[in-house]
Amino acid sequence: MAREQEQFLEVVDRDEAERLWWLAIRPERLATESVTLAESLGRVLAIDVKSAEDVPPFDRSNVDGYALKAEETYGSAEESSILLRLNAEELACAVSPALTVEPGTATPIATGGVLPRGADAVLMVEHARLSTNGESIHLSRPVAPGANVGFAGTDIALGELVLRTGSLLTARETGLLAAIGEHRVSVVRRPVVAILSTGDELIEPGRPLPPASIYDANSTLLADAVREIGGEVLRLGIVADDEAALETALNQGLADADLVLLSGGTSKGNGDLSFRVLARKAPGIVVHGVALKPGKPVCLGASDGKPVAILPGFPTSAIFTFHEFVAPVIRHMAGLPTLAPSLIEASMAVRQNSERGRTEYLLVGLIPGPSGLSAYPMGKGSGSVTTFSRADGFVVISKNQEYVDQGESVRVTPLGKGLAAADLIAIGSHCVGLDWLLGLVERKGFRTKTIWLGSQGGLDAAARGECDLAGVHLLDPVSGIYNRPFLPEGVGLIPGYGRMQGLVHRPADRRFAQGTVHEAVAEAVDDPLRFMVNRNRGSGTRVLIDGLLQGRRPPGFAVEVRSHNAVAAAVAQGRADWGVAIEPVAHAYGLAFRPIREERYDFAVPRSRDQRPALAAFREILRDPTTRLGLADCGFLPLVLEKDEELE
Repeated sequence: MAREQEQFLEVVDRDEAERLWWLAIRPERLATESVTLAESLGRVLAIDVKSAEDVPPFDRSNVDGYALKAEETYGSAEESSILLRLNAEELACAVSPALTVEPGTATPIATGGVLPRGADAVLMVEHARLSTNGESIHLSRPVAPGANVGFAGTDIALGELVLRTGSLLTARETGLLAAIGEHRVSVVRRPVVAILSTGDELIEPGRPLPPASIYDANSTLLADAVREIGGEVLRLGIVADDEAALETALNQGLADADLVLLSGGTSKGNGDLSFRVLARKAPGIVVHGVALKPGKPVCLGASDGKPVAILPGFPTSAIFTFHEFVAPVIRHMAGLPTLAPSLIEASMAVRQNSERGRTEYLLVGLIPGPSGLSAYPMGKGSGSVTTFSRADGFVVISKNQEYVDQGESVRVTPLGKGLAAADLIAIGSHCVGLDWLLGLVERKGFRTKTIWLGSQGGLDAAARGECDLAGVHLLDPVSGIYNRPFLPEGVGLIPGYGRMQGLVHRPADRRFAQGTVHEAVAEAVDDPLRFMVNRNRGSGTRVLIDGLLQGRRPPGFAVEVRSHNAVAAAVAQGRADWGVAIEPVAHAYGLAFRPIREERYDFAVPRSRDQRPALAAFREILRDPTTRLGLADCGFLPLVLEKDEELE
């Protein structure tokens, strides 16, 4: 039964939310535990470490040669060599010297060998010549005292402080601990984070997906994010929208973990129960509602000082609010320092509107261009599972700012440890055929990066020199020609392949099976019970649809989606009865397909980037007859290229 939605307790800004939460939980570094050196990688050192040994522990040779007295080498040269008698021992590694180097003698020694008593230098083996009888050496050059010798304690001295409390143990630090003989290491205990997802609609990956259900991505997303920053995970699984079951799971998390992380149930609808269960704890809810985009519904609280965070159910909102609020607490408990990422200067590629009153964290992809980096919004909404994973960073838009203008300078906070430069950048309209082609490019050793902005967005990026190619399929309704009439100055065209567009409907729906396609569309337009799904304005498919409809607006006309897949999904799931999509997508969704018109999907290329090696590889792949056969197998219509057809 429907009821009026409750309101958030009080929406606060981001900094105030963090302040209130930390005041309630007062997180401290966790206790110390002892682990073996082999288990210490990635851990945080809990105590200062002083060396109980000299490193090296003895005077040793740094080269293969002869241990001798330096003063006895003075004046030696190729033409006037000095002769020294060899002692009757050779000092290999792990051999203790038995003989003293007396005046007029030398002892053969290997790299790492113990320097014998009486010697103060080592002459390299190539600077001495063995006598005919093998009992003496002729010196060809002098050495100074201490030459080629590593003295005991010169690297690390006994009692020297080698690592301080709070050091993150990487391979460099563990190697250092091994060098001083440490077998066990005192480290900060890793925070244990209990994770549970809530919602009747959630299904574990690997199980069949029932209608109206989705796979639980947040548990995996958040669990691995916890591990990345030094935490351990206690997975409590999926809890249905049942208040008693949810309270039981929360209590288990509070008993067995240092922090409890819930996903979903932060809003105030009928099925949103997480915040109700937390509200019964003490102090319970500290913050419910933060003036953020994404992430407004985030709920931060505690139970007897133990942190509890209820993150929004949408993946992008969940992972973003995790990194904003939860990750700093986990890092603090683990003894890790606060991260202070360096900001990257860029310019906004397109105008981006923002909602006044909410600080917006806009995820962007960074693309290098002639004038520096351009930031492209990665906006698929907070429900997207790909937005955060594909973004290079985010731009903070002030709560008092209504938009960021195209070309405006912005500062990007990077995500991850670094930006890997791409060899080929594709911006434009998405196509599964292009996905396949770029996979072939990557097999040749090139890195690719994609941002899907539609055909016109791709042409704009190509005009600015910010991509290597743009997938385009724009139809000029006057000339009937695809793509070429829309090319900006300085942008050429690589011919691509054909895609058959057609009417899609469910196979069992016989209403569309009679007559021509145009007759079927005409009947659908006049039937108030047949709903269409439209395409976005500016797309080539929308031009085709508008030509079919001739100004008519059938039911569903106002519903515009941005891809062929979205059209097919709407029809397959019964939200619409018909639409226009390309043939490979229709078949992938099990839909009936009636051809209307072939369109060209080509590649716009800035002439300034035409000679880049990755683009040359792309063109070579595209011209390969095997590639054309592969495209045909995928359901596309290869175009026959004339021998003299080049970048136009």
